[in-house]
Amino acid sequence: MSMVEIREPMDVLGQALTRRERVVLSELTEDVTLEEIATRLFVTRNTVKSQVRSCYRKIGVSTRAEAVAWAQAHGIQ
Repeated sequence: MSMVEIREPMDVLGQALTRRERVVLSELTEDVTLEEIATRLFVTRNTVKSQVRSCYRKIGVSTRAEAVAWAQAHGIQ
């Protein structure tokens, strides 16, 4: 019996995204505002904005559309 290794989506530097970064990316795939995401996650809009910027930097994108495409390509939905 072989062991199957489950890998987390990696950023452009080969580092795993944090759990919260994956949650935020998942939320970005829906047609909602940052304010709505913040409300869902029980944090402030500024917290979500900061987490989004961190995600963009880590995965090497600069727009929400690019981030959504990246997330979908890496199974984050």
